[in-house]
Amino acid sequence: MKKANLQIMRHSCEHVLTQAMTRLYPGLLAAMGPATDEGFYFDFDTKDKISKADFPEIKKEMKKIIEENLPFKKQKLSIKEARKLFKKNPYKQEWLDDIEKRNEKAFVYWTGKDFVDLCNGPHLKSTGKIGPFKLLSIAGAYWRGDEKNPMLTRIYGTCFPTEKELNQYLKLREKAKKRDHRKLGKSLDLFHFSPIAPGMPFWHPKGVIIWNELLKFWREAQKKYNYQEVRAPELLSIDVFKQSGHWDHYQDYMFFTEWNKNEKYVLKPMDCPGEIEIYKYGMKSYRHLPLRFAEVGLVHRKEKKGELNGLFRVAHITQDDAHIFATENQIQKEVTQVIKLTKEIYKPFKFKYNIFLSTRPDKFIGDVKSWNKAEKALKKALKANKISFEIKKGEGAFYGPKIDYDLKDALGRTWQCGTIQLDFFMPERFNLKYIDKNGEEKRPVMIHRTIMGALERFIGILIEHYAGEFPVWLAPVQVIIIPIATRHARHAQKIYSTMLLDNIRVKIDSRTETVEAKIRNAELQKTPYMLVIGDREIKRKTISVRQRGQKKLNQMKLEDFLAKIKLEVKNKK
Repeated sequence: MKKANLQIMRHSCEHVLTQAMTRLYPGLLAAMGPATDEGFYFDFDTKDKISKADFPEIKKEMKKIIEENLPFKKQKLSIKEARKLFKKNPYKQEWLDDIEKRNEKAFVYWTGKDFVDLCNGPHLKSTGKIGPFKLLSIAGAYWRGDEKNPMLTRIYGTCFPTEKELNQYLKLREKAKKRDHRKLGKSLDLFHFSPIAPGMPFWHPKGVIIWNELLKFWREAQKKYNYQEVRAPELLSIDVFKQSGHWDHYQDYMFFTEWNKNEKYVLKPMDCPGEIEIYKYGMKSYRHLPLRFAEVGLVHRKEKKGELNGLFRVAHITQDDAHIFATENQIQKEVTQVIKLTKEIYKPFKFKYNIFLSTRPDKFIGDVKSWNKAEKALKKALKANKISFEIKKGEGAFYGPKIDYDLKDALGRTWQCGTIQLDFFMPERFNLKYIDKNGEEKRPVMIHRTIMGALERFIGILIEHYAGEFPVWLAPVQVIIIPIATRHARHAQKIYSTMLLDNIRVKIDSRTETVEAKIRNAELQKTPYMLVIGDREIKRKTISVRQRGQKKLNQMKLEDFLAKIKLEVKNKK
C-alpha cells in the first residue's frame, strides 16, 4: 500500500479508537490526534484511570465498530454550526478558534450516525476497510504540549493492510528497541534532551565528533563539484516567507518574534529565502551560472510536542542544504551532478536505497504548464542516468517536483533523506534575473537539494543502523589503550602521544581495574580497537590488538597498526 493510502487507513483507525473510547467511557472528552509515520495516537480527557490493562476491552469495541462497517461521511459546517455541535467540548472549541482565525470553514466526519469528530480527512469509505491494528502504548500528554494546560491520556496504536505486515512491524519494533538511538545516545554519551528546549538536542563532546566528521566528509565531497558555502541569518522578516509561499504552508510551524512594534520576524523554517537573498546581491550574468550555494542551514519548526521523537523528529533542524541557480539548459547536467554526489555520500554507509519522482501536489503554486515541464526535466535526467524509479503521485513540494531517496537501514526500515527539487516559481516570486549572451534579462531556475537531510535525524538513523558500532572514521573514540599494570603506564603514554600526532582519537584506560573489566567497558562503549600493553609487548616492541566484538589478540608493530587504521579512516571502511 502507498504511504498516502496507509496514512488514510491509520487516520480512519484513529477515529475508530476515539469512537470506541466514547462508547466505553461516558463523559470522556476527545481532544485531538493525528496519523503518524508509525501509526496514530489520540488524546483524551477522562476522569477514569486508563492503562494498558484496558487495551483488550478497547480493542474488542474497536473490532465491533470495524465489523459494523460504518460509513465515513464528510460534512462542511459554518463555525457557528460546528460550535453548537461541539458545545460541551472545550478542546474542539479551541480548534474552532484557530479555524476561525484563518477564515476557514469547519469540516467534520461522521462515523455512522452516532459519532462525529472535527477533521479535514481524508478517510476510507467505511470502517470495514480498516486492516489489522494494534494498540501499542499509553502515556500522559499536556494539551497542546503546554504544561500549563490539562494533562490528557494519550493512546498510541498502529494499523496495516494485512496481518503479515502488522506482525512484521511488531517484530521490527522489538528489534529496534535494542538499537533505540535515544538509549544508545545516553549510554554512549552522545547527546541528551531537556525540557528547557523541547525537541532540541544538547550534543556532548562525543556526539559533536560524529557531527563534525559527517560535515567534514560532506564538505570534501562537494569540493569537486564547485560548491560555495554560504551562511544566512536564522531570523528573517515574516514578509520573506509570505513572498516565498512558505507562509501559506508552514505558518502553524513557525516560531515568531518582534523586533519593534509591528515588525514581525520568524525563525526560518526553510533555508531557500536566505540563499535567494545572497543570489540577488549584485546582478548576475550567464557566465556566473550555474551558481552552487551550499549551507549548513539551521531551521526551526514548531512541531507538536507529542510528535517529537528523539533525533528522528526535532524542532531544531540542521540541514546539509544547497541551492543551485542555473539556466534551463543546465538542468539535466546539474541534476546529474547532484545524483553523482548523492551516490558518493551514501556509499560509505552501505545504504541500499530506492528513488522516487514526486509529482505535483493538490496545493501548489505556479501554473500547470511549468509544473509539467519541470516533471519532464527530472524524468529525463533520471532516464539519462539509467536510474530505476517509481512515481510518488502528488508528493512533490508546493513549489516543484522532486527526486526523493528512501534509504534502507540494517533492519530493513526505510527513511526518506535525500531530495532534489526543481523550482521554476521562487525565482519568479523573487524576481531573480541574469543577463544572457545577448544582453537580455532572463529568469534562472532553482534546484533545492539535501543529501543527508536533517543531520540530527541522519545521526539517529546511523546510530540505529550500526547499533552504536560506528565505523572507525566516525567513532568518537577510535582506540582505547589498556595498560595491564601501573608499570606499563609510561609506555602506554608514549603510544598515546604517537597516535595523537597521527590524528587518531585515542584514550588510555588507566583505572585500577582488571584487563577484563577494561575490555568489557571498551566493548560497551563500542570502541573499534583496544590495545593491550604489558611486559611482553614492551619487550617485543609490539602491541596486542583486539578488535571490537572479537576475542583474539593479534600481535602487531605499532607502525603497522597505524598504517592499518589510517587506511581504514581514509577509505571510510
